[in-house]
Amino acid sequence: MDKRLSSRKHRNQQNQLTGLLIVLAYFATGVPTLIGITLSHNEAIKIGKKIWQNECNGTVAGLTSWNEGENFASLGIGHFIWYPKDQRGPFEESFPKLVSFMSARGAKLPKVLGEGAQTPCPWNSRSEFLRAQQTTEMKQLRQFLADTVDLQTDFLIARLEAALPKMLAEAAPRKRTNVRQQFELLAAKPQGCYALIDYVNFKGEGVLHTERYQGQGWGLLQVLEEMPADRGDVLKEFSRAAVVMLKRRVANSPPERDEARWLPGWLNRVRSYNGR
Repeated sequence: MDKRLSSRKHRNQQNQLTGLLIVLAYFATGVPTLIGITLSHNEAIKIGKKIWQNECNGTVAGLTSWNEGENFASLGIGHFIWYPKDQRGPFEESFPKLVSFMSARGAKLPKVLGEGAQTPCPWNSRSEFLRAQQTTEMKQLRQFLADTVDLQTDFLIARLEAALPKMLAEAAPRKRTNVRQQFELLAAKPQGCYALIDYVNFKGEGVLHTERYQGQGWGLLQVLEEMPADRGDVLKEFSRAAVVMLKRRVANSPPERDEARWLPGWLNRVRSYNGR
């Protein structure tokens, strides 16, 4: 079977899941959640490649990374988080969910993934991970990730589609209508879809209380809440609001994390969302 195939089949499966999420979200929040990410296969792959460029400089080598000062590996085009056994942190672990998603769609997993989504990262530290860069296991993992860009992109889209019900459930009732409207305005155009998909992968949905500094989040929910209603250029406003949230995150962050070193790159990334 063509590895790039089954986009339509995958999307149908995702739409079935989305329908269930809409119903559940309606009963949870009392707010209709009109979710619909409509992208052609070419548009979706273009977005996936942009995110690959953002996270890995578009390189195969960048598909298996472990950043200095972190206790987890960052894998795939979205640098999905994978924790070693008995290690956790404040950030959501997304790589096992990706593995489960791809396995359900027929992807043949490399041996290093063992039991699929239940397998913890086999490298226990960054130094151990770096020493293993040229091992057979690591090369197989990189090749697998390079061969499944389409499935990883589908996963990112499905994650965004599932994000809106969770954000509406977390948002204050008076803010839900604006959050939904801003989401739908952005999702109606390919560049807006890219901005939403990239940001939710980049900085999360904003619904986890562990992903906050001094009680303030920086995820997609917080960006949408920052956007005023009835403001003309939705892409420009999304980019502006993301800048505000990222600056606030750095200002609130623990000094020992030295997050200011990342801020210029973060701001360049989100400023590109308006397409200019």
